[in-house]
Amino acid sequence: MTDHDHPESAATDLPTGIASDQVEIDPAAAARPAPRVIIAEDEALIRLDLKEMLIEEGYDVCAEASDGQEAIDFAVELRPDLVILDVKMPGVDGLAAAERICADKIAPVVILTAFSQRELVVRARDAGVMGYLVKPFQKSDLVPAIEMAVARFAQMRALDEEVAELGDRLETRKLVDRAKAALMVEHKLSEAAAFRWIQQSAMERRTTMKAVAAVVLESIKR
Repeated sequence: MTDHDHPESAATDLPTGIASDQVEIDPAAAARPAPRVIIAEDEALIRLDLKEMLIEEGYDVCAEASDGQEAIDFAVELRPDLVILDVKMPGVDGLAAAERICADKIAPVVILTAFSQRELVVRARDAGVMGYLVKPFQKSDLVPAIEMAVARFAQMRALDEEVAELGDRLETRKLVDRAKAALMVEHKLSEAAAFRWIQQSAMERRTTMKAVAAVVLESIKR
């Protein structure tokens, strides 16, 4: 029997020395959506070249803008994974747009410019820009700048979440301590018994100890 008898075999054959059970496919990676990018550049040809580069590298260009305000509007509406802004655009320029997008922590921003003056670099840094490319650039320059910007933004977001979580834990602890003290005075409970009561109440009501502590303090206040 030849391969012509089973045409599908040609499509499924693996290179010599690689068994089929050695090939691992990551379902999560296969299902992972392409990173969504907004590009803002007032020169149509440059915008088209940039779009083609991004698509070739597996990015999804979800919106194109020709000025900074349009880029801001798209960013607020679409919440992309990255925004690429040219510095010199009519109306709201790239740096002003970057300040707004970065202040609202919508997405990481990479700036494109034909100039490399220190003043521009400082303004971009102060605005929160995470990547800076001088035109003309190659795909080999663009991709590392994007990956670095996305990684830095993810690190900053993780740090913000950690700080918020620590702040919430501290607030919860203070509230529970106050509720414990109130229960000890009002109901003559020991500290351990007051804590167990708050803990048990939270479990029975399927809520947080913070919520129970707040109710305790409110009821005693009345």
